[in-house]
Amino acid sequence: MIKAVIFDFDGLILDTEVPCFRAWQEIFRRHRCELTLDAWADYIGRAPETFSPCELLEKLLKRPVDLERLNQEQLAHALKLIAAESVLPGVVDLLDGAKRQGLKLAVASSSTRDWVCGHLARFGLEGRFDCIRCSDDVEYTKPAADLYVAVLDALGLQPSEVAFALEDSPHGVTAAKAAGLFCIAVPNELTRTLSFDHADLVLSSLCDTTFEDLMAKVETDRGC
Repeated sequence: MIKAVIFDFDGLILDTEVPCFRAWQEIFRRHRCELTLDAWADYIGRAPETFSPCELLEKLLKRPVDLERLNQEQLAHALKLIAAESVLPGVVDLLDGAKRQGLKLAVASSSTRDWVCGHLARFGLEGRFDCIRCSDDVEYTKPAADLYVAVLDALGLQPSEVAFALEDSPHGVTAAKAAGLFCIAVPNELTRTLSFDHADLVLSSLCDTTFEDLMAKVETDRGC
């Protein structure tokens, strides 16, 4: 029954979320404003265009800002911070464990394909996945189910044949569950205070367990 594992990308494979948030916080501080986690939290797991920090900054300042310049500054700062990041602990071991058992591997991300594949290629991981579906491939991103449905279609699988999805955000869990998948939440620094009551299992880190033990837990919970 178990044939595939589907990964989120941002905040699950690579911590891009904290650098992006910190880079915007720095811009807000320069304008003597504050970007709070509460303001940012609902954006986590969604497509980039679903939230405009510049528009929020304009509301706080009550005047226009140079959107293009600030977006460029934020991206440059975020990329510099991301360049110092490594693949998150436990990810490679999980990929290795899944391959040992002959499972398909996929990515379902609300980010663009260039963003996801560029970072995966940088770590030599792009070729590890049988399928990658991103915002470019669907009409609606998370929390809609479209990305996960697109992965299942590409792999030729039904939800009941998939072992689990791995997510770091509540919106991602919502998307996976809407597609009929068993979903494991692995909250990161930004999302660990959010509610994951709708996840089937919550881990503090992918290092918490071996792949084999994780598979056993999934099979037990699913009644396989």
